[in-house]
Amino acid sequence: MQIVGNGFLARSLEPIAHQHPDTVVLAAGVSWASGTSDADFAREAALLAEVARGCRATGRRLLFFSTASTGMYGAVDGPGREDAPVVPCTPYGAHKLGLERQLHDSGAEWLVLRLGHLVGPGQPPHQLLPALVRQMREGRVRIHRGAARDLIDVVDVVRVIDLLLTQDLRGETVNVASGEAVPVERIVDHLEGRLGLVAHREYREAGAQHVISTEKLRALVPQTARMGFGPGYYRRVLDAFAKTCATGPAVPEAPGCR
Repeated sequence: MQIVGNGFLARSLEPIAHQHPDTVVLAAGVSWASGTSDADFAREAALLAEVARGCRATGRRLLFFSTASTGMYGAVDGPGREDAPVVPCTPYGAHKLGLERQLHDSGAEWLVLRLGHLVGPGQPPHQLLPALVRQMREGRVRIHRGAARDLIDVVDVVRVIDLLLTQDLRGETVNVASGEAVPVERIVDHLEGRLGLVAHREYREAGAQHVISTEKLRALVPQTARMGFGPGYYRRVLDAFAKTCATGPAVPEAPGCR
């Protein structure tokens, strides 16, 4: 595969880069669900158009990463499904849905994956877990009351991507997530226990929560049944993440832990 981008997900995909030569993976662009400018959105749209033109000319499939986050599914009644109409509730969600439609109209062969909250070493500091750990180390963590997030280990995401690409899927949209919405308070509880931290909790206005449907993913990739997805899956994800984070000031912090 050809990987366009050099960020967290692009680097995570490098172990399978020698496979799937018929696929171009667009792993660049906006990964920040808040605080992103119109200029950033426009740059990603232009990059998608450029990569799609190249794929159309060469006949290769374009793999595009969208979002299954609150921004996409937060206003959905019931689990967020790929085949159901959605009304994005944030500018980020609206942007990603717009890019999906842009890709549909591009004339290129495509596969869209709507991702949950990826977790792994080296992820950007603005993403959920690095941001929470940084706040906890500072002694005060901000929590939106009632908020919940679907966490999935980037290692499992890469395995799922590999299995999906071997099926030569085209013209499909698939949620890639654990299917479990974990309250952010429970995430903080677990991180405090693993990192030996106690932080004051500052509660803010009610946060959105939703459940991501993984019915289609489980049908396409039955191997997910052996990946441990379920109510306790998030603990394993957090344990692996905590191992990359220093627990004391004498130990340098790992990338993604600040």
